Amino acid sequence: MSTRVNILNTQPEAYKAMMGLEKYIASTTLDATHKELIKIRASQINGCAFCIDMHTKDARKQGMTEQRIYLLNAWREVKNLYTEEEKVILAMTEEITLIQNHLSDATYAKAVDSFGVDYVAVIIMMVTTINAWNRIAIATELQPV
Repeated sequence: MSTRVNILNTQPEAYKAMMGLEKYIASTTLDATHKELIKIRASQINGCAFCIDMHTKDARKQGMTEQRIYLLNAWREVKNLYTEEEKVILAMTEEITLIQNHLSDATYAKAVDSFGVDYVAVIIMMVTTINAWNRIAIATELQPV
């Protein structure tokens, strides 16, 4: 396999801008579990092996159980493993990641009812950020370590 472009080395300002999004998200009240659920689920949808590997390891370090990680791609089928709030976040993650279907009014309304508009804005930014990272990792063929 050939080595592809390293964005950090060739376009450090672009990488710095992406890290700015990460710093913004870190400064918000977004719950650590919510962050990892978003990162893992979007990465699963996008097929980003590098990000799935990274974020499942991070989730384990934060205390997320193996069962919650393993069943994340089938979260709708599991009755009591994810909270109602987490289910709203996962629905938002899927709808924003699979943007051709749009973020539905129903999911948006549930999110606002569950979290309020400020937290919803942060969720949207988290989903957007991990999707950008997924695309960078996939395009540059970053490999799990």
